[in-house]
Amino acid sequence: MKSLNDLKVQLYADGADKAGILDLYAKPYIKGLTTNPSLMKKAGIKDYEAFAKDILQSVTAKPISLEVFTDDLVDMKRQALKISSWGQNVYTKIPITNSKGDSCLPLIRELSLQGVKLNVTAILTLQQVAGVAAALNPAVPSVVSVFAGRIADTGVDPMPLMRASGALLGGQPKAELLWASTREVLNIFHAEESGCAIVTVPHDILAKAAKLLGMDLAALSLDTVKMFAKDAADCGYTL
Repeated sequence: MKSLNDLKVQLYADGADKAGILDLYAKPYIKGLTTNPSLMKKAGIKDYEAFAKDILQSVTAKPISLEVFTDDLVDMKRQALKISSWGQNVYTKIPITNSKGDSCLPLIRELSLQGVKLNVTAILTLQQVAGVAAALNPAVPSVVSVFAGRIADTGVDPMPLMRASGALLGGQPKAELLWASTREVLNIFHAEESGCAIVTVPHDILAKAAKLLGMDLAALSLDTVKMFAKDAADCGYTL
């Protein structure tokens, strides 16, 4: 593997800083974009709608996922329909439950039947995947985001679960399985190997992948030693 252009899995850029979004949107190997309220908070965004509409002035030809942020399921429907109306390329992110643990599956079913393109997010169990598979409209494009990185954070190998998730989505021809919460460049290849259609990757990991993918390991070893030497010299260390 010499280039991100050679991947079979679709790379989505995950972030909320405008400069990074626009830079990555222009890259041919980036097939879509995702964000969430936590990333927006980290980027210092205060006005959700103004930010989204500003980004959508430029991001028109690739899918972008924008998330609801209310606990009230009636209000969640209102937010979802509003977000969906902002563009044909917009996927509305709906969490598998609200923060109280109430299932969003009835709302997912309702919105999907209305033709809303959904990205169902914060999924970590096969039971949740099965519920989503039963709720989605087979005629409407959708994304099913399983947080493989968070699964791995618990010490569990996510790859068997991702393969099983893909099997559960077999009856949903327009649903794409997404590997979420990517932690390192290697996860991009884990996502591809486990049959995911999409892997969403933070901007900093995309930058690392673009720089290091395919690099000779001996050259990287020397580069690492040079970094240590420079940092020691910059600090004026003596013994």
